Amino acid sequence: MSDDILFEVIGNVGVITLNRPEKKNAMNSEIVSGLMEMLNRIKSDPEIRAAIVTGSGNTFSAGADLKARAQEGGGRAQDKSPADIVAVDFSTNWSTAQIDKPLIAAVDGFCLGAGFELALACDIRICSPEAQFGLPEITLGFFPGAGGVQRLVRALPQSLAMEMLLMGSRLDGEKAERFGLVSRILPSDVLIDEALSMAKKIASHAPLAVKAVKEISRWSKDYNLEESLRYGNALRWAIGQTEDAKEGPRAFSEKRAPIFKGT
Repeated sequence: MSDDILFEVIGNVGVITLNRPEKKNAMNSEIVSGLMEMLNRIKSDPEIRAAIVTGSGNTFSAGADLKARAQEGGGRAQDKSPADIVAVDFSTNWSTAQIDKPLIAAVDGFCLGAGFELALACDIRICSPEAQFGLPEITLGFFPGAGGVQRLVRALPQSLAMEMLLMGSRLDGEKAERFGLVSRILPSDVLIDEALSMAKKIASHAPLAVKAVKEISRWSKDYNLEESLRYGNALRWAIGQTEDAKEGPRAFSEKRAPIFKGT
């Protein structure tokens, strides 16, 4: 695996670190392929219950490596022909991967283009005061192709989202918190510690219940309230039959910490 992207497991938490600080963690082919490999491990490893995505060198990611793309003619490697687009395998594409475990983006510095799209694909975002969020693709002759348009209009008020998309403008950390794009602002030197604390707290809960909450939240964005409630009721019944759902009340009555096994 390339040193351009790192992975470690801390307790039950997987940590993905984009690691090209000299290039502002611009996403090259090694990072893109490594990212999918790591996300698949997070999804398949039962010992990993939550994950963090972050960047080294006080930068999340300045986006795609446009210099490398320019050297290859300017286009994306995956945009070879209409047939390639129609036949794309979404299971190998990080922007469309269905990861059923919570992902936390810990954002410091630049979070632009593909880097911002990666952060938008996470469930929770926290940032430093120095964070800068933006999708500048429109100023370069194209538009975001990894879910940025679709996710940003779901994450921000319509006018603000469209201003960012059509003008290529940015949000700083303070404004991102004000509009709910991030849930917390913390100093750079404690950002990853806070992300780990949050992830460990999530990982301490019943894994199947956590997965169900993420699944229902995804449904709630795409289906009407009645359908979402109906699906939520079905999942709630299913989770209620698990051993973990019995362990929680038992531990509460015995005044001890529950031991959740994901069963």
